[in-house]
Amino acid sequence: MIIHVLPGDSLVEEFTKAGIEGETVVFREALIAGDVVAASLDEFWDIRANFLELEYGEDPLDYREKVAYEIERLTYLPADAEVNLWFEYELFCQANLWFCLDLLKYHASVYRVAPLNASPDDVWKGFGKHDAPALEECFQARARVNDEDKLKGSKLWEAFRNRESESLIELGNYRSESFPFLKEVCGAAAGIEKRPGEILTEIKETGISEFDEVFAEFQKRAGVYGFGDLQVERLIERI
Repeated sequence: MIIHVLPGDSLVEEFTKAGIEGETVVFREALIAGDVVAASLDEFWDIRANFLELEYGEDPLDYREKVAYEIERLTYLPADAEVNLWFEYELFCQANLWFCLDLLKYHASVYRVAPLNASPDDVWKGFGKHDAPALEECFQARARVNDEDKLKGSKLWEAFRNRESESLIELGNYRSESFPFLKEVCGAAAGIEKRPGEILTEIKETGISEFDEVFAEFQKRAGVYGFGDLQVERLIERI
């Protein structure tokens, strides 16, 4: 059994065209925002459903069916299943990756599939410009996630969910093919409570006020966070 965990619905069409063998699990969460601390997985889904209902008006039942149940498939895989985690470099995707590695920390066969050939200006844009042949190339260049990497991913998730800035900075020094740009991402994670808002304030102070322009400038200055328009809108409302 081969499983491909895709970072969202936007990748599904091109992935399907690529004809890569295996089933897909679509990760439709955005764990970079909202409460992520819970004593159990069931409680975690309740907390996330409540946050998304209050913040974005999402239906809790839809969340359970389309998000939670989909991701929970990773918790009852056959022992010999091969899992390929397709996640981008920025913190938005990395937080989701760390969560998956926490779920899979004792699973034997796990691989990381990452975007390829990104220029310095495009590194945080992920799979956005990848067509089907490029996705096949990404898959062929995948990296095996060894046991140490899986446990490190679990620790990264724990540090992120508890907002342990010092631990995140320390973990950012870990070097592995499974975690490109980890130092930069952990630095961003350590400052997530304040720095994005500060960047938006700095942008506003330059006289930029239209949302599209603010969002474009935020992406230039803070692409490492990987925030979408919804996250930036909420940040603007709070500053």
